Amino acid sequence: MSEILEKLQSVFQRVLEDDELVISRTMTAGDHASWDSINHIKLVLEVEKTFDLRLKNSDVALLESVGDLLDLIARKRTD
Repeated sequence: MSEILEKLQSVFQRVLEDDELVISRTMTAGDHASWDSINHIKLVLEVEKTFDLRLKNSDVALLESVGDLLDLIARKRTD
């Protein structure tokens, strides 16, 4: 899981343009001013590109935190 977290942290830093950002499992969109609806879409697209996977809209709609996203990526990588 640490490999996924490291890659995901890099994705968040790039998309939210914050090199100092440290993500955690409990982090939500409300925890960072730049994490708005547009950047949420950019995050999803960048996650798909970085991890070479496709996320279903129904899966993305259920995400409430970075932890949920980490778990989803881990599941998709084993599918």
